[in-house]
Amino acid sequence: MSDPIRKNRTRLIGVGNKFRSDDSVGLVIANRLAQKNIPALDIIEYGGDGATLMELWSGYEKLIIVDAVRSGSKPGKIWRLDAAQQKIPSEFFNYSTHAFSVAEAVELGRTLDLLPPQLIIYGIEGADFSFGTDLTEPVLKASEELIHELIELFGN
Repeated sequence: MSDPIRKNRTRLIGVGNKFRSDDSVGLVIANRLAQKNIPALDIIEYGGDGATLMELWSGYEKLIIVDAVRSGSKPGKIWRLDAAQQKIPSEFFNYSTHAFSVAEAVELGRTLDLLPPQLIIYGIEGADFSFGTDLTEPVLKASEELIHELIELFGN
């Protein structure tokens, strides 16, 4: 039996490490959106590895994951990946300190038929993944842009 709350809401998971500069962007975005109390969103800040992500999205039909990526593009570029339509490139998440990345979790979920019907991943191209707690300027600017976009999409 599906949970009607999970069925009718979107889970947003902000992924990252708050002590690795731009790697914290997913956490920053989730935190800022949580402060807005948007009724359509269930928001989680997650600093663990990708293996547990499948538990966090279980029962939700709509999921958004926000994380930092490193693809070699210009810092601050916002990537929007639709996991229902495309394979998630593992090289985007190859900087991760986690043993199991977001891309690996999504692709394992796909293999096990555990992906929610709607899964969007927003990746913000990071510049600095060294120890620190501040976002670089281009990542901070991109985070503000994505926060605004998500508020427009979900209300409040």
